[in-house]
Amino acid sequence: RHAVCIFYLVLRALDTIEDDMTISLDVKVPMLHEFHSYLYQPEWKYMESKEKDRQVLEDFPTISMEFRNLSKVYQDVISDICHKMGIGMAEFLEKKVDSQHEWDKYCHYVAGLVGIGLSRLFSASELEDPIVGQDTELANSMGLFLQKTNIIRDYLEDQLEGREFWPREVWSRYAKKLSDLARPENIDMAVQCLNELITNALHHVPDVLTYLSRLKNQSVFNFCAIPQVMAIATLAACYNNKQVFRGVVKIRKGQAVTLMMDATNIQAVKAIMYQYVEEIYQKIPSTDPSSNKTQQVIASIRTMSLPGGPMASRYHYSPIYLSCAMLLAALSWQYLSTISKATEEYVQAGKN
Repeated sequence: RHAVCIFYLVLRALDTIEDDMTISLDVKVPMLHEFHSYLYQPEWKYMESKEKDRQVLEDFPTISMEFRNLSKVYQDVISDICHKMGIGMAEFLEKKVDSQHEWDKYCHYVAGLVGIGLSRLFSASELEDPIVGQDTELANSMGLFLQKTNIIRDYLEDQLEGREFWPREVWSRYAKKLSDLARPENIDMAVQCLNELITNALHHVPDVLTYLSRLKNQSVFNFCAIPQVMAIATLAACYNNKQVFRGVVKIRKGQAVTLMMDATNIQAVKAIMYQYVEEIYQKIPSTDPSSNKTQQVIASIRTMSLPGGPMASRYHYSPIYLSCAMLLAALSWQYLSTISKATEEYVQAGKN
């Protein structure tokens, strides 16, 4: 628990440096490259940030002290991932995501490495078998599926903030500029581009199911499975949906709570994945350029999701304490959603 919490705070500090547009590149790039070394410098902190999360940089000595109190096996994982992520973030500061290969590479740096780091922590703790931390390809897919879902869903928000994460190789087939997809007259082409990217993201689902099937600790399973089922539900809501280019597409609160309550074992997760890819399948337009590819990837997910499919888990979870834990998670989700909504209304009022 402590290792995962410190891992999060360290990466939040690194991410805050990357996001801060007031830091010049000649200062930011060396900071990103060297950030892993700051973990071993008791006095290091950064007081010049203008980002909302700047407290993690201003009070970094507290975080780095707790980091150095962790077991060396945890320190080594966190420091290594931090080093690799900093180098990757610096690489993409000065270039845009062009090819689909570069899209995978960018998502690897900012999310796949998180999946790999967490998996290595799970194995180091001996809560999970060594294979969980050793199979970096599956762990990477866990991160890529979540990151691609966020990038797809957040098209409009990123456009308003001046950020572009959709790969040029894909969107250039549908528009001259990425921003053109938000124009009402381009909506049909925009939705086709959206559907192609969702199809790309769905290719990670088989890896996600294989990864989850290896987990045997209940808390680790919940921690990993809940974001993944949220992601597939989000993609189902976004698929062939013009609203992605007009506002924010979110799954309903009740739907989110149900997913949290249900995603407690591999068979349940397989059923959830099956349900949402079926929902996507029913919405595939016959005229969509990606329709064949979408149908093919859904067919492979169906095969893995059926009871008694090629991937059977050794473990099945049904402890009674889960009811209380999931109820607490549901209440926390409701609280955070309420806070988020209030913040959005406040920001909107400020804009008006």
